[in-house]
Amino acid sequence: MFSPDLIAAARSSKAWPFQEAQRLAKRFPNGKPGGEPVLFETGYGPSGLPHIGTFQEVLRTTLVRRAYEIVAASEDGTPAPTRLVAFSDDMDGLRKVPDNLPNRALLEENLGKPLSRIPDPFEKYESFAHHNNAKLREFLDQFGFDYEFIAASDRYNSGGFDEALRQVLRKYDAIQAIMLPTLREERRQTYSPVLPISAKSGIVLQVPIEVVDAEAGIVRFEDEGEVIEQSILGGQSKLQWKVDWAMRWYALGVDYEMCGKDLTDSVTQSGKIVQVLGGRKPEGMIYELFLDANGEKISKSKGNGLTIEEWLTYGSEESLGHYLYANPKSAKQLHVGVIPKAVDEYWQFRAAIPGQAVEKQLGNPAWHLLRAASPDQVQPPHGAGDGLPVTFGLLLNLVGVLGAGATDEQVWSYLGNYVENASAESHPDLARLVAAALAYNRDFVAPTLSRRAPSANEAEALRALDAYLAEVDPATSAEDLQTQVYEIGKLEQFGFENLRDWFKALYETLLGSAQGPRMGSFIALYGVENSRKLIAEALARA
Repeated sequence: MFSPDLIAAARSSKAWPFQEAQRLAKRFPNGKPGGEPVLFETGYGPSGLPHIGTFQEVLRTTLVRRAYEIVAASEDGTPAPTRLVAFSDDMDGLRKVPDNLPNRALLEENLGKPLSRIPDPFEKYESFAHHNNAKLREFLDQFGFDYEFIAASDRYNSGGFDEALRQVLRKYDAIQAIMLPTLREERRQTYSPVLPISAKSGIVLQVPIEVVDAEAGIVRFEDEGEVIEQSILGGQSKLQWKVDWAMRWYALGVDYEMCGKDLTDSVTQSGKIVQVLGGRKPEGMIYELFLDANGEKISKSKGNGLTIEEWLTYGSEESLGHYLYANPKSAKQLHVGVIPKAVDEYWQFRAAIPGQAVEKQLGNPAWHLLRAASPDQVQPPHGAGDGLPVTFGLLLNLVGVLGAGATDEQVWSYLGNYVENASAESHPDLARLVAAALAYNRDFVAPTLSRRAPSANEAEALRALDAYLAEVDPATSAEDLQTQVYEIGKLEQFGFENLRDWFKALYETLLGSAQGPRMGSFIALYGVENSRKLIAEALARA
């Protein structure tokens, strides 16, 4: 049950999931007729395996779903009923063989056939689509998403879409009037909203058709030089993409579906077609696509993207969710360099939750991500506000100075200088990030690490810092250490124009990094004597 304060705050919140939910609530000011749950949908093309784009769409849709449950809650605070369908378009014909699959010859032999009627190249399931559909469900289950899975093949083959297919034939001319003006002249000559599946070859045919009997679902077309009359019902056809999308909205009663910017035109045409069929275009958001480190569009063929497995190796699931939460209508660069900041930002937002008023919580990405994972939690679960005892950035700096051969045991040994009861068992979230920091350092930091020699004035300042550390109590707090580092940088005799230049010198000469942590925290973590050794190594290069 939601409190009146939470509902009121949600209905006026400017956070994008609530903005989407508020727009959807206007669609059903008195709730969906008959008390039916509002239906959210995400789509999946099973010609390839689930990827980071799949994750982002299901996650973002889930965030809107959870927001809508609050915004449209009943007067007594009961959540508005919702459903989320993950739909697999596995009746689509295989157009080309992906590069990363086994048994390529087998797939080449079956080009053009529905994905659900092609043998599984992995030889584990009854079809290629069944294999990839299973991977999709495993993928979604891994992240705890609440969804219902629907395969196009099940609906087409069972007759579940038959009435909607009859409606497509009844409205055939009106659909053509929408689609033909959008096509090149050559394409217009062969375009048909309905793609019959050849009884001879099993291929999804791209041929013109003539409607013979809409109520019986009979069409006429040419197949290998022979004029055929065949039903389109019971799995004997597949619709063209934009028509298929509209038919699905109509048949399932989809109320909300978001998509990438590359489908903007499809949204427009499918929205017109679903109205012709007698349905209603869903509400939805068009989000921007990912870019690589150079600002170029990510391409599977170029291999310039970042896989979800890579993100989870060098970061965490929560940090990925945090990165995907912000500004979905703006293009995002997706490369390993964005991971450390995303990790630390997530934990900063999470630690802030307990001290925030409800209005601020609703704008906090961590609040939304926690509810996505635990929808029954009106307030974040116990411990949600706990922050990490050290930042991921600080962990990376520690591992960086330990070198490419750094081990888990070494890191925890140093963490004992800084963290009470430092162990993986006591700090499971930190343990996952220790593993991520070791992997990140091994693959991206250590191979390129270079600590420059200090300039003359920087060397003098480092000697002053070393002299201080030689006398300081090893148990001195990070805050006191930081204060002294500040004081040294302020001294005119060392010639720093500002403190930024001093800290930049520390990072580049001691850590081999352009950016770094609070040096007091680093010294406390790494240890006073070890920090003095770093200074000695830097001075030896001067």
